[in-house]
Amino acid sequence: MLLVSIFVFLSITQENFFTRPNIENLLTSVSILFVVSIGMTFVVLTAGIDLSVGSTLALMGILLSHLFNNAGLPAWLAVLVTLVAGALLGALVNGVLIGKVGLSFFVVTLGTLSLYQGLVNIWSDTKTTYITSPLIDWFGFGTILGIPSPIWIMVATYGIAFVVLRWTYFGRDVYAVGGNIEAARLSGINVSRTLMLVYGITGLAAALGGVIQAGRLGAASPLVGASIPLDAAAAVLLGGTSFLGGVGGVTGTAVGVLFIGTLQNGLSIAGVSSFWQQVVTGAILIAAVAIDRLQQIRSGGLRKVEEGTGRGPTPTTEPTTETP
Repeated sequence: MLLVSIFVFLSITQENFFTRPNIENLLTSVSILFVVSIGMTFVVLTAGIDLSVGSTLALMGILLSHLFNNAGLPAWLAVLVTLVAGALLGALVNGVLIGKVGLSFFVVTLGTLSLYQGLVNIWSDTKTTYITSPLIDWFGFGTILGIPSPIWIMVATYGIAFVVLRWTYFGRDVYAVGGNIEAARLSGINVSRTLMLVYGITGLAAALGGVIQAGRLGAASPLVGASIPLDAAAAVLLGGTSFLGGVGGVTGTAVGVLFIGTLQNGLSIAGVSSFWQQVVTGAILIAAVAIDRLQQIRSGGLRKVEEGTGRGPTPTTEPTTETP
């Protein structure tokens, strides 16, 4: 409702807002945040968060440039290796430490955030490396049927994530682990494997974001991704996914990302300075989340919190609807 309201308001008040070039610009500008936020949704649904997605994105961009420029791999193979490396990095570092060893997700991902950022600066020598490849450029500026490729990537990412969460056993395990991890373990779900996979998915999404970023910049920069973790977390929360886990979905996250992108795009067209954009965006995000929380309380959505358990019952079936 908030997204529709702000979209209609900007369409009426800003003559250049509701035009095809601007809508395409809006969607392509949020494509990286969209992809990363979809991956982040899997982790948040298990009652966790991945603060290292921004530095993972930057690291995968640097890896891509080395594979293509220095190792001489074909562009398609360099992209493929980068995506696989992102998934393995998420699953075997964050996933193992959190899912197998049992360490706190906050401490682990905060540590890997710093670790990966340090590796990025050491490996790149804090310098931007240019990448000249038609294929990698396609991820940022290509088109299919006249529609920019980042939009197609967003649609494909959303569709795959939606199917996985809605119609697979793994998706049901994700909700079960987030709803009640002990009950999920007692019911026979391999909790460690599920957590490793969700962090692997987040790493894969961050790597894909790094490839899109490299395509849009035509280069791999060590300076990208700093704001991605908080923006992705805001989009997931704004979309209705609970940080307590077990509630939400990728549809809400998609709406959350589009809300943030629409708001920032509209403020830019209105000539609002970037500093005031940060102030307005932050205030509206807090207000939007507060309104959503009040609506959930009224509808009984926070019953488990009101009962003082801190956890709800373990879902036994895939939710029939996702929280918008």
